[in-house]
Amino acid sequence: MKILVIGGGGREHALVWKIAQSPLLTKLYCAPGNPGTALLAENLPIGVDQLDKLLEFAYKNKIDLTVVGPEQPLSLGIVDLFESHGLKVFGPSQKAAFIEGSKAFSKDLMRKYDVPTAAYGVFTDKTEAEAFIKSTGAPIVVKADGLAAGKGVIIAQTCQEAVEAVNDMLSGNAFGAAGSRVVIEEFLTGEEASFLVITDGRKIIPLASAQDHKAIFDGDKGPNTGGMGAYSPAPVVTKEIHEKAMELVIKPTVEGMAAEGRPYRGVLYAGLMVKDGEVKTLEFNARFGDPECQPLLMRMKSDIVPVLLAVADADLADSEIEWHDKAAVCVVMASEGYPGDYAKGDEISGLDMVADIDDLYVFHAGTAAKNGTCVTNGGRVLGVTALGSTVAAAIKNAYKGVSSITWRGLQYRSDIGKKALER
Repeated sequence: MKILVIGGGGREHALVWKIAQSPLLTKLYCAPGNPGTALLAENLPIGVDQLDKLLEFAYKNKIDLTVVGPEQPLSLGIVDLFESHGLKVFGPSQKAAFIEGSKAFSKDLMRKYDVPTAAYGVFTDKTEAEAFIKSTGAPIVVKADGLAAGKGVIIAQTCQEAVEAVNDMLSGNAFGAAGSRVVIEEFLTGEEASFLVITDGRKIIPLASAQDHKAIFDGDKGPNTGGMGAYSPAPVVTKEIHEKAMELVIKPTVEGMAAEGRPYRGVLYAGLMVKDGEVKTLEFNARFGDPECQPLLMRMKSDIVPVLLAVADADLADSEIEWHDKAAVCVVMASEGYPGDYAKGDEISGLDMVADIDDLYVFHAGTAAKNGTCVTNGGRVLGVTALGSTVAAAIKNAYKGVSSITWRGLQYRSDIGKKALER
């Protein structure tokens, strides 16, 4: 099979890494890819938003399956476009991807189908938003309605901070068009977990549990990022929590999307808040989480290609996924200044040293090749991902890799996986 992976981040490097292991594969491409994917696939100089060029390449080169990594091409309708030309593609349609493309739609869907979530309001008017904030009180959560690369969420500790966030978003300063409408919701306490499933719109296969670390600094301090690390399995997702997530969150959402004329095929990611044995839904994403994808695919024992193909064919009936017993931990190494302004072009040292560490793989996220060296080219630069017999062993192995890699001003959290150890 000839397979095309769309995207150029850590999630896509992980997908390329996993797909490259399939005996079904004959040729693998990645658009646009990065220096990491270039080791396993042929990179193509085509951006994720260049849908016509991606279609032209896939059609001319008789690509058997296209796997879409990021949310942007999904929200632009790449799945519909490819399918209209007879091409098989893994990912939700444009109408289905709207579950991530609009937080207001997502919240309204949850309310309609009784999916447990936080109380909320949707606003385009600053005065109405301010009144809601004052009546609800702080802490309170302000979200840009549209896509904001995982950074469109402000947890305001005071009402004044929330009002300022709303003004910043609605004025277009913070997230452009993504913030032209805001969702304001009550602040939920508890422990977050990432609950991912693969579905063909009918059958649902849950993936292994995982937990992301959104905040930039240790102890979940500082502004939210696209994710500073993740681990799997997540002890907070007990057997009981798993069952509640499936019955109360995932099943009614998949059935609700079908009832709304938006049948969902692909990966559905539910961000959950777990407290006192109960679950509430923070958000939905229409694709693999990044960095959750990295530890999940390291733990996946099954060949991923038949599963991706079955979803593209809308028939998961005979598909199952096996998992390794080992735990996996991904530590994100980021550029100085991230999630704000950051430098690019700093030379990365030590990648050759970590190549010999057993059960460890470095996924490239924001890197570029320059004069025969690998340099930083993004906020989140690398996802150092390791396996271990326990979460503690995986943490130790991952940080062994992290300590060997350097560049000017790098930053990373030193507490990835600590919550699992505390349990």
